[in-house]
Amino acid sequence: MTEIPREPIYVTRPALPPLDEFVEYLRKIWDTRILTNNGPFHQQFEKELAEYLGVKYLSVFANGTLALVTALQALRITGEVITSPFSFVATTHALWWNNIKPVFVDIEPDYFNLDPEKIEAAITPQTTAIMPVHVYGNPCRVDEIQHIADTYGLKVIYDAAHAFGVTKNGKSVLNYGDLSILSFHATKTFNTIEGGAIICQDEKTKRRIDFLKNFGFADEVTVVEPGINAKMNEIQAAYGLLQLKYIDEYIAKRNVVADLYRNELKDIKGISILNDIEGIRHSYTYFPILINEREYGESRDDVYERMKRENIYGRRYFYPLISQFPTYRGLSSAKTDNLPIATIVADQVLCLPMYSDLQPDVIKLICSILKER
Repeated sequence: MTEIPREPIYVTRPALPPLDEFVEYLRKIWDTRILTNNGPFHQQFEKELAEYLGVKYLSVFANGTLALVTALQALRITGEVITSPFSFVATTHALWWNNIKPVFVDIEPDYFNLDPEKIEAAITPQTTAIMPVHVYGNPCRVDEIQHIADTYGLKVIYDAAHAFGVTKNGKSVLNYGDLSILSFHATKTFNTIEGGAIICQDEKTKRRIDFLKNFGFADEVTVVEPGINAKMNEIQAAYGLLQLKYIDEYIAKRNVVADLYRNELKDIKGISILNDIEGIRHSYTYFPILINEREYGESRDDVYERMKRENIYGRRYFYPLISQFPTYRGLSSAKTDNLPIATIVADQVLCLPMYSDLQPDVIKLICSILKER
């Protein structure tokens, strides 16, 4: 029997900056008494974050879900949107909140992103946009998706919640499509406790987004849009500014964790791992494996439960598929025979603990459990 850790090991643990440094930011907030409403830290954070990410126009939000909801409003998306069933529920819930019908398309087997070869068959006269997801931070086949969108006159909105800092051949993946949406939730590589952002391509769109996230106010007495309150507050923004000083260190440490996992797991029959993609700078948000029950000799769920008994808490991201939830399973595109790859992956995937200060001995412990039969 494997020795049980004293403390539970969860799938993720937020990276925290030095507390004494954060206190200095808080002192400035206490001095100014500006807590929200596009304060100085909010403005500084947007500027420095855009510079770090290599994007021109960025608006920060209270959380990633509000950013998704607002993005659809900003582009006036209606009708139907083609999207992935293999994601966190917020992706599709944002469509539902905007009274938009999701149309599910199957994923590709290699990196589990929306399969461009399946998109065209799902387009109808009601289709107005495609909403792919950079799953686990691995970029979608962006050029193929854009070609389809251009051919049919569709918008492209990327759910890039996992893709903070990810680049393709030196270019931020956030620069593809019409909009990209980030999440800064505590579970992400870069976090502001809660938070998110929309990346857009021009100043006019950013201005509309900024109106929408602040009740539609253009000035003190002018409301130009039926907006909501989705603003990031000053404490979140200050926290984000401090996190920017350490994010490269966090990513480098996550890279080491991923390499240790790959070295330990590479020869286990029935376990598949995702390797880095050439030309891509990854940020290692998650470390997923696939467990083939027939080859491994044990189901994913059995492994998941066995790990829990030893205080190791992985997560079955993303199981069940969004298309299997009650709200969506009645849709014709939600049928299992329409989503064969997504169904297989959802039944096999297990995300192992991944965070910047995960220690090598704990990684070896986790892998030793997987090596047991």
